[in-house]
Amino acid sequence: MQVEAESVGESPARERDPRRILRDETLLVLALSLGASGVSALISFVGSVTKPGGLKDQAATLNASAAPGRPWLDLAWQLFGIASALVPVALVAHLLIREGTSLRTLGFDRGRPRPDLGRGACIAAVIGSVGIAFYLAARGLGFNLTVVPEALPDVWWKYPVLILSALQNAVLEEVIVVGYLLRRLGQLGWTPGAALVTSSVLRGSYHLYQGVGGFLGNMAMGVVFVLLYRRWGRVGPLVVAHSLLDIGAFVGYALLAGRVDWLPTA
Repeated sequence: MQVEAESVGESPARERDPRRILRDETLLVLALSLGASGVSALISFVGSVTKPGGLKDQAATLNASAAPGRPWLDLAWQLFGIASALVPVALVAHLLIREGTSLRTLGFDRGRPRPDLGRGACIAAVIGSVGIAFYLAARGLGFNLTVVPEALPDVWWKYPVLILSALQNAVLEEVIVVGYLLRRLGQLGWTPGAALVTSSVLRGSYHLYQGVGGFLGNMAMGVVFVLLYRRWGRVGPLVVAHSLLDIGAFVGYALLAGRVDWLPTA
């Protein structure tokens, strides 16, 4: 009787629809990471557009001090934030291992360092120049907030933390929004076009706190990244490109803010 009871208790798990399991898994991963960021960005955007004054007169600060006047505590908070933001990537790696694969399946490994670096640098050069022009135009038209890439104190760890923050953004976004999401949507039977739109809109959504320009610009970047991923089968070049773009934005702003006329500051 005990064996029969155990079998009855276990049967629903065995009979559960594998597609539903994959769907629920994907939703949970997004809810713990960039899906939640998209909702947060939407709320922030609503607050910005309903606030008196234009969007360009408001600021969106990306890397701010967590403990002003207390540099060591500030450093601890910065490192904690960077490390905790990568937990969803570790979860994705775990889920892929349980599936019998790994992050290598997504092209996130050290198997092809030179092609990844070369392709990533080329992507960053093209998107970086276009992106700056688009941001300045969108802000000038009143569609974007003034983006402040960093507002950290001038201490010894400032630039290393900015670089680590850029790497964290790149790994989190490209592994989850491109590699993992496209894999799961494909397994769920989504068409390539629907998966491309979903990935791109998701990327735009969690940049909505910057304004309409941030949403549209990053959505367009998402389309390009999905197409390149499908061509190369690797997120490695995308991680390199994204890292270089964010390092250029964070470190470049720290070096140039207040020293050049064309760069808006808060």
